[in-house]
Amino acid sequence: MASPSSSVQEARKALGRRLAEIRMGADLTKRELARRLGWHESKASRFESGTRAPSERDLRAWCTACDAEGDVEDLITTARGIEGMYVEWRKMERHGLKWAQESVVPLWERTERFRIYSPWLIPGPVQTASYITALLTSIRDRRGLVDDVPAAVAVRMEKQKIVYGNHKFAILLEESVLRYRIGGTDVMAGQLGYLLSAMALPSVSIGIIPQDADRTKLWPVEGFFLYDDATVNVELVSAHLTVVQQHELAMYAKTFSDLAELAVYGGAARELITAAIESLG
Repeated sequence: MASPSSSVQEARKALGRRLAEIRMGADLTKRELARRLGWHESKASRFESGTRAPSERDLRAWCTACDAEGDVEDLITTARGIEGMYVEWRKMERHGLKWAQESVVPLWERTERFRIYSPWLIPGPVQTASYITALLTSIRDRRGLVDDVPAAVAVRMEKQKIVYGNHKFAILLEESVLRYRIGGTDVMAGQLGYLLSAMALPSVSIGIIPQDADRTKLWPVEGFFLYDDATVNVELVSAHLTVVQQHELAMYAKTFSDLAELAVYGGAARELITAAIESLG
C-alpha cells in the first residue's frame, strides 16, 4: 500500500501541473510570472512541482497574472481538499469527539456502498453503544480531550441508522478482532452478540478472515473504509488520512477484493463469532 503522505503529495503535484498549464496557456515563463507577482522564481517552481502548497492568496494572484480569474475558485476548492487529506487527530478533535463524529456524517449519508476492512476493532456501523463508549473513553483519556463522550456516542449511534436504509455494507474482520476484549467481558459479549444479529440485515455482509488462513500472498494491512469508489479513510496513530487519488483507490479496492477471498461467511463466520463469545466465559 502507499505511504500515508503519498496521496497528499500526488494531489499537490496534480495541482502544480494545473498551475503550470494555466501559466503556459498565458504564454508566460516562470521567471516572467514571478516578476509580475514580485516573487522569487523558485516560489513559482515549488508550486508547480508540488513541493510547496500555495495559499488562497497565492492562487488568486497566479490566476490574475495569467488572466485566468475563471479558474481561481476551482483551484481554491482543490487546494482546500488537499489540505484536508491528512489531518492530525489533535486538529480534528480539538473541538471534542462529538464534533469529530459529526464531521463525517455527510460522507456517510451520500455513500451507497461501504467496503470496510478492520484488523483491530469492530467497525462503527455495527458497534454497540457500550463498545463505542469504551472506545471513545479510551481515546478521550489517551489524547487528553474534553469529556463529551456521551454526546459523541449519541452521534455515532444516530449514524448507525443508515444500515437500515438503502446503503450496502461489506465488512471484513480479522478473526483476532473478535478476541480483543474492548470494554471488558460483558461489553464484548454484547458486541459479539450484536454482530450475529447484524449479519441477518439485508444491507450487511460480514466476512471473517480465520486466523489459520494462508496469508502468504496477502497479510493483514491497515484498516480502511472505502466509500463507493470515491474516497478511502484510514485511521493512523497520529492522523486521519483521506485518499482520493484514482490509482490508490484502485489499490484499496483490489486489496479489499483479495482479502474478501480469504474470509468465511454465513454459518462458518457465525461459528467463529460464537466461539469467541464462548471463550469469554
